[in-house]
Amino acid sequence: MTPSPDDTPPTTRYDDQPTLGDIKINHNVVAGIVRLATLRVPGVAGVGGGIVDGISELFAKREADHRGVKVTEDAEDNYYVEIRLIVAYGAEIGKTAYQVQVAVAKQVSAMTGKPVRKVDVIVEGVRLPEGRGDTREDDDTWPDLPATD
Repeated sequence: MTPSPDDTPPTTRYDDQPTLGDIKINHNVVAGIVRLATLRVPGVAGVGGGIVDGISELFAKREADHRGVKVTEDAEDNYYVEIRLIVAYGAEIGKTAYQVQVAVAKQVSAMTGKPVRKVDVIVEGVRLPEGRGDTREDDDTWPDLPATD
């Protein structure tokens, strides 16, 4: 006899086992997941904040892995994420930011079993790829003309 859809037991999350104790995930762990998921998106050159994050890291002795990522949680166990992003030069900023939002929400939900309600992306800068300096000749420069004084 095949069970009907009404006979299926409700799905149980691993953190819904009150008889065994609570499972808590530190926000620094979630921030690490966010950072790794973000860095895997094409067009992302780095994750990290500006001067404010650097100063607060010095005084609070925060680990560098969580710099540029802020994770909060509401009473219903929903995550809210803020990411400060450095985009690679030439990447489409809007598309890259959207792909970061999707990747972060998917990865955090998959690894923690909790929903992500919001992923805010703040683009803090653009970076040239490694090994490329600003040494190429620019076609838009004025040619060197002899002085006619």
